[in-house]
Amino acid sequence: MNGSTVSEFILLGFSCSGISWLFLSTIVLACCTTSFLSNFLIMVTIWFEPRLLGSPMYFFLANLSLIDISLGCVASPKLAADLLNYGHSISYGGCMAQVFLLHLFGGAEMLLLTLMAYDRYVAIYDPLRYMVIMDRQRCLGLLLLCWAGSLVHGIIQVVVVAQLPFCGPNVLDNFFCDLPQMIKLACSGGYSAEILTMANDTMITAPCFVALLVSYAAILATLCGRFRKDWRKALSTCSSHLMVASLFYVPILFVYLKPSSSSQEDKIAAIFYMVATPALNPLIYALRNQEIKNAIRKWKIKQKLFPIALNGVCV
Repeated sequence: MNGSTVSEFILLGFSCSGISWLFLSTIVLACCTTSFLSNFLIMVTIWFEPRLLGSPMYFFLANLSLIDISLGCVASPKLAADLLNYGHSISYGGCMAQVFLLHLFGGAEMLLLTLMAYDRYVAIYDPLRYMVIMDRQRCLGLLLLCWAGSLVHGIIQVVVVAQLPFCGPNVLDNFFCDLPQMIKLACSGGYSAEILTMANDTMITAPCFVALLVSYAAILATLCGRFRKDWRKALSTCSSHLMVASLFYVPILFVYLKPSSSSQEDKIAAIFYMVATPALNPLIYALRNQEIKNAIRKWKIKQKLFPIALNGVCV
């Protein structure tokens, strides 16, 4: 613990009445359940459908579902337990683990969404050579790069904050271990740590965001000379990905571009991208994608598994 005297952190969470706490905890538990069941359903459906698994788009979608399950399990169960038990403490080691996992899975989702945008660009720009360019070996290599980049990102963040001495106070005005607020509680070295973590965040967030914008600008430029039928088909395949990317990026930009990071609005935005977004992503893809809906129906008929989840998602 590098000389730290703090053995746990106190999470203030949300300042609301008992009824509001119960309502919020119900919403959080519902999002956790929906996120796990729906993402697991999509992931299993794709893995057990060879035609979908052979497509790069659905291969990446299955991995996105895996990341959403993981991201939804980092802070959501702790938040729901705190709301129900009126307890708000987290151990020093638990806080460090939460910081690492949030940046690991959050970074992986950013990189994967960028990779999926590149995949859509290749599919539209050069459809005849799409399966040759995005073959399985290249898809696996790009996916490994995503996980390697997010792993390095998470390790850097947790190593920087783990070097800081914490000798009190130990109160965080949030429902999870928010890295900027943790750095402000350090007894010394906070300024250098803030610069390092901000630079690390910028190195992964800015290129991914710019790459998304460039990819879809290139897609629109490619479609300018094509018929309206091609427009409709291409936009239908890209709209789901754009909605998912927007749901992930907009709350993050809202939280981290504002001067203050301790308001109730920031906490609600954090809940949205950490709890709600993993639950909404599979619903967007399942409800808007006919191939996945057909595969789920086919899988339901063959396997007779998870009937409640199937009926709740898209059947």
